[in-house]
Amino acid sequence: MRIALCTDAWHPQVNGVVRTLATTVERVTARGHEVMLVTPNQFFTFGLPGYREIRLAMLPRFGTRRSLRDFDPEIVHIATEGPIGWAARGWCKASGVPFTSAFHTRFPDYAAVRTGLSPDRFWPIMRRFHAASHAVLVSTPTLAAELVGHGLTQATPWSRGIDAGQFHPGHAPLEALANLPRPIMLNVGRVAVEKNLDAFLSADVPGSKVVVGNGPDLAQLRARYPNVHFLGALSGTPLAQAYCSADVFVFPSRTDTFGLVMIEAMACGLPVAAYPVPGPIDVVGPGGLGPDGTLPQPVGALDEDLAAAIRQALACDRTAAAAHGGSFSWDRATDQFLDALGSAARTRSLSRAA
Repeated sequence: MRIALCTDAWHPQVNGVVRTLATTVERVTARGHEVMLVTPNQFFTFGLPGYREIRLAMLPRFGTRRSLRDFDPEIVHIATEGPIGWAARGWCKASGVPFTSAFHTRFPDYAAVRTGLSPDRFWPIMRRFHAASHAVLVSTPTLAAELVGHGLTQATPWSRGIDAGQFHPGHAPLEALANLPRPIMLNVGRVAVEKNLDAFLSADVPGSKVVVGNGPDLAQLRARYPNVHFLGALSGTPLAQAYCSADVFVFPSRTDTFGLVMIEAMACGLPVAAYPVPGPIDVVGPGGLGPDGTLPQPVGALDEDLAAAIRQALACDRTAAAAHGGSFSWDRATDQFLDALGSAARTRSLSRAA
């Protein structure tokens, strides 16, 4: 297939969306498909208010349309609902080229956190953006059901995976964590208000709290929690070492659609503590035994009392966590991605034949 992938999230951003897209492009290309990217790096950009490190394309309509017209894709995948995403959607509708989209980010919930408005105020924008998509790719069944409830009935599964060569329990300890008082509680991700880090950092539990990541709230959280160890962003082997060095992975977000860092942590043998909300429910399971409740031993704990979830997760078996985390496969996720895009591309071929 000739695939155009249009995204407002790309390098040098560091987040789960970019990692998912970059890995998918690499694997799709390795299978012999031709992929053309439209990203903010091809335009003048401006910093998203509150997230200066996130650069959005400025007036990308004509450049996006020119790139798509010149490439002449069989199918367009629109990964984000930003300026590039809207420009690509407009070109697809005007040109009669089918497109798929993805629901990576709970934009209505993020916007609600930042504005104080109800998420319901923002859902009409999401419905309008995705309504013409042949398939809205979602990471979990819970998210699919949520989208159906908002009128987006074409939700299609697209799971996530881990790099088994990188995320495994065999790493040496990270030097920065080697001598911290136990238990070591770790969080990895963007340091921003929607990640609900205050719930973790204020939890009354003994031990050492460690945060890996950068973001707009980093300076203020460092000042508010001087006893927390903020390591900045880590990737590759140092990140895997951090996972292997900790005793529990704490995921306090209530708004993530999946939480790629949870399966990376578990693949390194680190049990997860989180709230019983979509994302953790689909990865850890409401009872800690996986989403379908069939794991032989708990791999984490979910509780509305995050401190209680931490205490429960500390008692979980690391070997069981590693096995569950390692079961998430990028090959299977890539199969799902290509199946969805192939099905959409065939609708164009059939319409042309008719």
